[in-house]
Amino acid sequence: MTTPVCNSASRAATPYPSFASYMRARGPVLLRTARSLTANPSDAEDLLQTALTKTYVAWDRIEDHRALDGYVRRALLNTRTSQWRKRKVDEFACDELPEPEAVPEPDPADQQVLHDAMWRAVMKLPDRQRAMVVLRYYEDLSEAQTAEVLGVSVGTVKSAVSRALGKLREDPELAPVR
Repeated sequence: MTTPVCNSASRAATPYPSFASYMRARGPVLLRTARSLTANPSDAEDLLQTALTKTYVAWDRIEDHRALDGYVRRALLNTRTSQWRKRKVDEFACDELPEPEAVPEPDPADQQVLHDAMWRAVMKLPDRQRAMVVLRYYEDLSEAQTAEVLGVSVGTVKSAVSRALGKLREDPELAPVR
């Protein structure tokens, strides 16, 4: 935000010296408010300048100067809303409508084959690893919940599941088709 230079010559020319002191005192707080309304710090500075300009124009009409922060915040919000509503949307005419590329749906038979292969691979795991994999990934329990159900530590669940996933990755039935 550009802060106006206030030397003795400019103070004499300012019809509202109380506005200048208000702006110096409250500027940083108001700038934080403006930054919360915009994504870009430069836009926030511009927004605050616009709101302060509106406040300056209405300075003599504001009866309670103890409520200035509320007045400026409302000016910030109204200005930002107006900017958002006036946002320009570019439209381009074209001869053909762009259609999204059709993504082929997977064959249900292939999905069933993969599902069956996965269950066969899970069934090859030792009982304890299989229980942990099923609870973690099929029942969607957390590591802590799985540990509680099985009466083991969270570390045991982590290491056992890691070993089980390693075995599943090595299973030839689950190797990706090349």
